[in-house]
This record gives sequence, structure tokens and C-alpha cells, in this order.
Amino acid sequence: MARRAIAILAVAAASVTAAAAPLPQLVQKDGRHALMVDGAPFVMLGAQAHNSSNYPAALKKVWPAIRDMHANTLEIPVAWEQIEPVEGKFDFSYVDTLVAEARKNKVRLVLLWFATWKNTNPQYSPEWVKFDNQRFPRMLDKDGKVNYCMSPFGEETLKADKKAFVALMAHIKKIDEAHRTVIMMQVQNEVGTYGLVRDYGAKAQAAFAQAVPQAVLERQKSPVKLAAKGTWSEVYGDYAEQYFHTYAIASYIGEVARAGRAVYNLPMYVNNALRDPLEPMAPWKGNFASGGPTWDVIDIYKVAAPAIDLAAPDIYMPQSAKFTGTLDRFQRPDNALMVPELGNAATYARYTYQVLGRGALGFAPFGIDYADYSNFPLGSKLTDKTMVEPFGSIFAVFRPMERQWAKWAFEGRTYGVAESDERSEQTIAMKNWTATVSFRQWQFGEKAWNPEIKDEPANTDKPGGGVAIAQIGDNEFIVVGQQVRLRLGGAGSNDGKPTMLARVEEGSFDPSGTWIMERNWNGDQVDYGINLPAKPVVLKIRIGTY
Repeated sequence: MARRAIAILAVAAASVTAAAAPLPQLVQKDGRHALMVDGAPFVMLGAQAHNSSNYPAALKKVWPAIRDMHANTLEIPVAWEQIEPVEGKFDFSYVDTLVAEARKNKVRLVLLWFATWKNTNPQYSPEWVKFDNQRFPRMLDKDGKVNYCMSPFGEETLKADKKAFVALMAHIKKIDEAHRTVIMMQVQNEVGTYGLVRDYGAKAQAAFAQAVPQAVLERQKSPVKLAAKGTWSEVYGDYAEQYFHTYAIASYIGEVARAGRAVYNLPMYVNNALRDPLEPMAPWKGNFASGGPTWDVIDIYKVAAPAIDLAAPDIYMPQSAKFTGTLDRFQRPDNALMVPELGNAATYARYTYQVLGRGALGFAPFGIDYADYSNFPLGSKLTDKTMVEPFGSIFAVFRPMERQWAKWAFEGRTYGVAESDERSEQTIAMKNWTATVSFRQWQFGEKAWNPEIKDEPANTDKPGGGVAIAQIGDNEFIVVGQQVRLRLGGAGSNDGKPTMLARVEEGSFDPSGTWIMERNWNGDQVDYGINLPAKPVVLKIRIGTY
């Protein structure tokens, strides 16, 4: 009897200890953001599986890729059609398997709710929803023709979607509250409408004729000076239909998210199929998904969906100017930066340094599993380990210091750049120091010394370099990168002073966060700048003035 009592007490104590980990949450300080997991900042070194890898049997092709990726987080769908194939009857067997296997693989989960909208259409909703236009109406065009997209004014659709999402959140709480394997939820996927700016059904028409809500007026300013208040057309002119559709979809998503968080309060976000970040502001011309959380309407989402923590860009624009422009548009004091999807082609790997250096919550290439499917030309032609390697080699050096990096980022100590398509030199401004980053340099000497040599360093035929820097002290830095030449110079209080490297240690962090030096670079290794090799490396640098 005594042994049984002791065993019961031990189990109870273990349960209390496990449940003591606080819920994941998004926190903000001085315009910076952190995803808190187990009570401390966490950076998602993520990977998103293919859309159709969301079944128990398919997971066997997911986990090997996640291991090769050295990812700490898997983003993967949960489809409405798979958990509620028959109305009112829920099946969470896939979720149970997924969560159990994630724990076994020591990976956190971000679950993607594919429901009313997935890439704007209802293909992941149950059959009893998508083929009943009377109960679950689709949008109508100006001529009354049925559109492919579900109407955001479908009251029964919202009711059913919300019911299923609440059931999912309740189940996650039931199986995972003591473990915190699931750390975030994405609500719907790349919403909006292609080819039609908004719904013209009767309910939508009536709503469009109403006055713009005051909260929207206060946040979303019109690009053209029109009426200060009034109907959508009176206030926003040619932008009115896109803005109205955005408000309708965001309100729908906000209702689903609010109901889910009332059950289990995990952080939630929306992702976005982009409009061109460099294109001059103009009314919708059919060139992006109207109603989605594009950079120009983030404020409408903030008003209409306060239960959503952030709008995040899915970046399938490999051009460096567009990639950087997108980050600039989405990283705001009121909107944390996170890149939940980007192409898995090797050219995107360099952006890991830029995104993590900017203090992002996470970074997750798409299509990271070994299913025999390629989304080329948006991503890689490859479907095996060679597809994963360019990202995995970078994640591998970040993983041992992932918690330290997240903390430094939240403190505003991190910076990062990726090699541009023009291969031009870049400068990073830090506290009392600057870092000058150049590319396609030999590790020894200066190119100008040997103008007759025309060949270039190996593996630099395409842009692939990048560096992320954490300033961990006044004169001390952690540098992570590859294929760059780095030079530190004085600025601020150090401007004009002669400087000299004190130590450039190559090494890594152990699981306890202790720095382990492998060797100290000196002589040839630093005489011509700090030259990071093709394989990602971690350096601890001290510099001083004299």
C-alpha cells in the first residue's frame, strides 16, 4: 500500500511539474517581439511539410527530413476535412499520432488550420461543406455568378468552422497542456480571392453600403484624400472593394481565432500570399489575392482580428530586393516578423542569416519532407537530402545556441544580411561598431593585387553568402555565417580610434550554453578580414581600440 501511495504521489508530482511550464505567448518590448516557450524566448528553426503530408502514414517521410534539417519546429496542416469528415463526428487520431511522434523526435509543432480557406479555396473543408452552396454560400460576382471562394458572409460556414476549430483546440489542450509540444496555430492559409475583388452577394452588398467602422478609420488611412467618414466607397474610393473584402475575411478569421483561444490560448497568426513589395501603391488590379493580409492592409487585420497576433509573409520571391522589401513591409513595432513559408531552393538558404539577424520569431522553408513531390519552380527540383542540406547546415550551427540567440534578438542585439543578387558590399551599423560585409572574396589577400586572376572562389557562381551577428557585449560579438568577408570598424564613441582584433575564436555552444573554443584565428586567418568559409561557422570575436 505504501509503495502504491508513493507511486501515485510521484505521478502527481511529475504532472504538476510538467504542467508548470507556462503557455507559449508572444511578448513585445520597445518594438521588438519574442515567442516565449517554456517561459523563455524561443526562435523557430522551422520546416514546413508539404500540404498532403498530414496523415499518420505520411509522417514517416517527414521526420527524416526534419532531422536532416536540424529543425526544432515542424509546421504541418490539420485539415477540417480530416477531423470532421461527418458533421458533428470528430476524429483526432492523426493529431494524436502527430503530437506523440513530435515528442519522440524532440520537435515542437505549429499547426496549420486548413479549413474555409486554403490558398483562397475550400478544398480542405469537408465534402458536406464544399458541395452545399445553399447552407455554405460561395462568393458571387457582379453578374450573380458563383465564384470558387467561400463567402466570408456565410454565417453557417463560420459557425461550422468555428465549432471544428474549438474542438481541435480543446483536444490539443487535453493531450498537450502538460507538454507544450504545440506552440502556435495558423488560422486558415493564404486567404483572399484571385480574380474577384470581393463578394457581391446580397449580404455583402448590404454591408458594403454601410459606414466604415470607426476603428478601421482610425487605423487604415486612405491612400487618396477623400471623405473622413462614410461608406467604404466614400472613404477609400478605388481601394474600397479590396479594403472591404479584407475587413470581411479578417473579421471571419478573428471570430474563429477568438473562439479557439477561449478554449486554449495559444499564439495565432495568419500567413499571406504576397503582393509585390516594391510595386507603387495602387488599387487592386487582379495581381494578388484581394482580402488577404497583404502589407498594405495589416492595420485592417489588427482591427478586425485582434485575436490574431501577427500577419506573416510567405516568400516565394527569390530576388534579394523583393525579399528584403517584404521583410521591411511586415516587420513593424506592432507586427512581429516571422517567415512561416519560403521556397526550399538553395538560393533561399542565404536569407536564413538575414531573417534571424533581424530578430524574427522563426524561419521555415516549405516542402521539407521526402515525399516524391517538388514544387519547382517555386522551390527546389530536388526531393531528397540534397534539397535539405543548404538549410540544414545553417540550422545545425544555430541549434546549440538557439535559446541564447532568441534572447539576444529580443534584447535588440542581433543583425543580419544575405548576399544580394548584385553581390554588392553591405554595412551593418551596431552599437559603436560597424561591420562591413563583402562577397566573392578569396580568403587570402586582396583581389586588386592579382588582376590577372579571373577565376572566382569555388561555389560562388550564385549568391549564397550571409552572416548574422549578435553583439553580446560592448566589444564582443557572436558571428554566424558563410562565404563572406567581414571587417569590423569603429563608430559612435569608437569612431576614428585605431582598432585591433583581440581574439577570433572558432567554436560552438554546448547544451548548457557554455562556449567551447576549437581554435583561435590569427595571422593569415584575420589579416585580410574575417573570411567565413563555404561551410557555416560560428565565431566569438573580441575587438578593442588603442
